[in-house]
Amino acid sequence: MSLPASAYSAFAALLSSAGQSISPAELHGLLLGRTCAGAGFDADLWLAAAAELLDSAPEERVRQALVGLQAMLKSELEGGELSLVLLLPADEAPLAERAAALGQWCQGFLAGFGLTARAGQLSAEASEVLQDLAAIARIEESLEESEDAENDYMEVMEYLRVAPLLLLAECGGLPVKPAADAKPSLH
Repeated sequence: MSLPASAYSAFAALLSSAGQSISPAELHGLLLGRTCAGAGFDADLWLAAAAELLDSAPEERVRQALVGLQAMLKSELEGGELSLVLLLPADEAPLAERAAALGQWCQGFLAGFGLTARAGQLSAEASEVLQDLAAIARIEESLEESEDAENDYMEVMEYLRVAPLLLLAECGGLPVKPAADAKPSLH
């Protein structure tokens, strides 16, 4: 048996073998959305949120993978990085598959962010980021393979690697702030 080509495909295979049809991208989005809204890194609370999305408590291997995913995100965010690593299919996957995963990631992020209690109103910039994520979540899966479509996908993916950091800085309480020149903009 050969090893999967990416973390995404390995996580997808693990979920599938556990009888779960959820996308790894949606789980990662859920985790990051919760974190950006201020949920912190309590593993039990994360596992409870994931169990709701999975419609059952995760089996031990999935549970360990979820805790590992949270530990990686915590390390990444506490390291002060100015962009995120998204759990998405490898660049070699068909564009339609990658675009669908991008939409699922945004759906998960919005669910995690929306279901996490936080105080106060969001700034206009933070509200705009959430609106952008909602628009991306409705991405069409029937994209045709083309250089323009590929470039559009890459631009949106790069936006998603930076945009959530604005929400994290505003709501999450972690000392991660994008550089002034890294302000997200979506065309």
